Amino acid sequence: MILGYFLIPLTTLITAVVGSIFTKSGMIWYGGINLPSWTLSGKIIGIIWTIIFILATISALIVWQKQKKIRLVIPFFLLNAFLNVTWSFLFFFHNLIFSSAVESILLVFSVLLLTALIWTISKMASILLVPYLLWTSFAAFLTFVIWRLNLPL
Repeated sequence: MILGYFLIPLTTLITAVVGSIFTKSGMIWYGGINLPSWTLSGKIIGIIWTIIFILATISALIVWQKQKKIRLVIPFFLLNAFLNVTWSFLFFFHNLIFSSAVESILLVFSVLLLTALIWTISKMASILLVPYLLWTSFAAFLTFVIWRLNLPL
């Protein structure tokens, strides 16, 4: 049981670091594409992600304490972490705006599914994921807008 208190934050940290590496690799490209005027600054996005990762870690730790049902949820947390990193990989590392837009829908659904699954285990753990759900929904919309703004004429 104690191992989870190490592995959960470590998994979150690895997800954040790998995503950040992919993001940083595409910042020059990102600075040259068309963005909507309401795009948030990188600094604000970094703060939002930090808060989301902290809340998601706390959520996972709460679920971890409910040992009976954790095996049902861990694969969904891991799938979500994979989808989270994959978006940065597609968008920033490979500059595939449409592919990342489609993938962002999968990410939103994974957060929604995770939130719903956790609700039966711990309402508080589920509520802690609501900002993540809202943010990924906004980010998916933003990604589709960026794709539209950068379509060849």
